[in-house]
Amino acid sequence: MGMSVTISVATEQDAEQIFRLQYLCFQSEAALYGNYRIDPLVQSLDSVRQEVAADCVYVARLGEEVVGSVRGRVTEDGSASIGKLCVHPRLQGHGIGARLLRAAESALAEQHGAKVFRLHTGHRSEGNLRLYRRVGYQAVGTSQGNDGVPMIVLEKPAEAYVATA
Repeated sequence: MGMSVTISVATEQDAEQIFRLQYLCFQSEAALYGNYRIDPLVQSLDSVRQEVAADCVYVARLGEEVVGSVRGRVTEDGSASIGKLCVHPRLQGHGIGARLLRAAESALAEQHGAKVFRLHTGHRSEGNLRLYRRVGYQAVGTSQGNDGVPMIVLEKPAEAYVATA
């Protein structure tokens, strides 16, 4: 008998599990770029705690275990910045990432007034790019992360989240 994965708002008690999960999940990204100083790997536990307290943070749970997470916040210009989407490697490919993304998009649009969703991923991160395109994001530009990794910036209008839900 298996358990189902549930999506819910993260609580303060989830911060340490999110921190550990993020470290595990972003190892493969670091390997893609030969850079183990990428932002998600050097973020402190205190910083994760601050994000859980201040931002729109969702987790995927399998029983008591946090197996996925995503964070978002609305900026001054009405755009929602979504980031650090991660799913435990053993559960990737089962739609959990898309479910987390939809939960964050819904909350950011309905509760925080987001007009557009914006996220970024490394230019070599083909799996991430496939997911984001599948749920309606389009590349709108490039940037460089604080860690030096070339990034692709993707966006979609907030009203589009209904179509992908």
